[in-house]
Amino acid sequence: MSEHNEAVSNVHTPEAGRSGFRPGSVAAVPLATIGEALGVAVPAGEESRGVTGISLNSRSIESGDLYMALPGASRHGADFVVQAVDAGAVAVVTDDAGARQLALAGDQPVPVLIVEEPRTAVGRLAALIYRSQPDDSGSPTLFGVTGTNGKTTTTYFINSLLRALGRTTGLIGTIEILAGGDPIPSLLTTPESTDVHALLALMRERGLDAASMEVSSHAISYHRVDGVMFDVAGFTNLTQDHLDLHGSMEEYFSTKAELFTAGRARHAVVTVDDEWGRKLAHLVDIPLTTLSATSGHPDADWRIESTSARGLGTAFELRHRDGSVLRVHTGLPGDFNVANAALATLMVLASGVDPEMLQSALDEHDPFTVAVPGRMQLVSTAPASVVDFAHNPDALARALEAVRSPEEGSRVIVVFGATGQRDQSKRPTMGAIAARLADVVIISDDDPHDEDAATIRSEVLAGAYAARDAENLGSEIIESYPRDAAIRLAVEMATTKDTILIAGRGHEVWQEVKGVNLALDDRVELRAALTSKGFSVSTDQRIES
Repeated sequence: MSEHNEAVSNVHTPEAGRSGFRPGSVAAVPLATIGEALGVAVPAGEESRGVTGISLNSRSIESGDLYMALPGASRHGADFVVQAVDAGAVAVVTDDAGARQLALAGDQPVPVLIVEEPRTAVGRLAALIYRSQPDDSGSPTLFGVTGTNGKTTTTYFINSLLRALGRTTGLIGTIEILAGGDPIPSLLTTPESTDVHALLALMRERGLDAASMEVSSHAISYHRVDGVMFDVAGFTNLTQDHLDLHGSMEEYFSTKAELFTAGRARHAVVTVDDEWGRKLAHLVDIPLTTLSATSGHPDADWRIESTSARGLGTAFELRHRDGSVLRVHTGLPGDFNVANAALATLMVLASGVDPEMLQSALDEHDPFTVAVPGRMQLVSTAPASVVDFAHNPDALARALEAVRSPEEGSRVIVVFGATGQRDQSKRPTMGAIAARLADVVIISDDDPHDEDAATIRSEVLAGAYAARDAENLGSEIIESYPRDAAIRLAVEMATTKDTILIAGRGHEVWQEVKGVNLALDDRVELRAALTSKGFSVSTDQRIES
C-alpha cells in the first residue's frame, strides 16, 4: 500500500504550489468520490485513497495529485505516468488509448480510471477536488468577460471599481494573475481548468470578495472554464480573429455564446453595437442587461449619452430606459475605453451593488483611469508614443483612430506585424487598415513562431500596397526588421508633433522565433530609442485600451 493511501480525513498542505496557483490547504477527496463523479468503478481496496490536487502536466504534479493523462497533438499523457507517479500522483485518469499503453508497460503502482473523453472531465474534477465554488458560499463574486477586443481592460476596470467599493479582488487574465498576493505572470489568457479552480479556491481561502476573469474562445473550446460558474458574464464585441481555430465567424460566435448559458453564468451583460452582440442578446436564456455604447440601439437597456472630453479621456452618462442615470468618467482616450468602462460599470451593477453606492465610488475614486500594461501605454508625449496589444483588424483600426492628433502637420507612424501560425486571412486586411489610417506604415515582425517571417511580412505588405494603390492613398509603406530596428526607425522619422504607435505585442517580453524565445519588450525598445534621440520619456504610465 502506498504511503499516499491514507485516511481521507487528512489535509494536504504543500510547501508552495509549484504553479503558484494552489490553495494552502485542501481536504482530501476519496478516490471513490472521484470514480462516482466519472461514473466508473474504482479498483477494490482503493476507494479511500485520498486525492488533494489535480494536474494535466507531470512536471507540476504534487504529492496527492490526480494525474490526468490526456491525448495530445504529438504525445499521449500516458507517456509520462512514471514521472507523475514519481512526483507523487496517487491515481491516473486516462482514455482507452492511454490505458492500453499503460497495460503494455506492465502493472501500475497507482489506480488507473478509464473514461471515454477525459478532457471533458477535468474541470468538474478540479471543482470537486478544490471545492472552488462550494454551495455553502464564501466564494468570491466572479465576473467573466469575453469578446474579441477589450477583455483585458474591462477586467482591470471591474477590479478597479470593486476596489473603490471597498472589495478585495482577484484577477485572472492575459497579463497577470492576482490572488491576494504577489502578481503571477500569465502564460494564457485563461489558464487550464486545473489552475482556474485552484485559483478560485486560493482566493476563497484568502478571503477575497470578488474576482474578474478574461474568458477567451480558446478557453471555452478547450474546456478551461468547465465547472466554473460566473455570477456575471460580459460581452464586449466580436470581430475577425482566431479563425485558424474556429474556421468561421459563426463558429467563433457560437463558442463565445456558450458562456452565456445557465450552466456557466447567472447574469449576462451584452454590448449590442455589432450584429453578433444583438444576436447573442436574442439567444441568452439567463437574466440579461443590454448596453449600446456607440449605435444608440433603441431597444438597449442602457445607452451611452452626453459624452464630453475631459482631459485625455471622456465623461459620459449611462442612461437606462426608465430614465435613471449613472455618471461615469474614464481618463483614458478612445471610444473603445468608453465602451469598456460602461460595460464594467453595468457588470458590477448587475452583481447586486446598490446604484447610489456605485455612483459614489465612480465620483470619488475615478476607477477607470487605471494602468493596464501594454494596452495603449503612453511612453512619451512629444512625440506621443504608444504601445498597444492591437493584433487583429478591428483593434488595429480602433487604436489608429484613437491616436490620431487634430494638430495640423501631425503624422501617425505605426509599427506592426502579424503573428505566425495564426489566422492568415487577417494579414492583408491589417496591412490595408494601416495604409488607410496611418501616414507612415512600418511593417515588421510580431511573433513568427515556426513560420517564415519574410513570408508573413510579404502578406501584410501586399494588403498595404493594394489599398494604397487602389484608393490613391498617400501613406508611406516601409518594410523593416528585426522589430527593434523598426522601432528605432519610427523614432528617427518622428517629430515632436507626430504620434508613434507600436502595435501587436503590448505587454509581451519575449518574441518566439523558430522555437527560441528572444527577449523583446516594445516598451523598453521604444523608451531606449526615444531617449537616444533626445526625446523625453513620460513617467505617466496610463493606459487606454
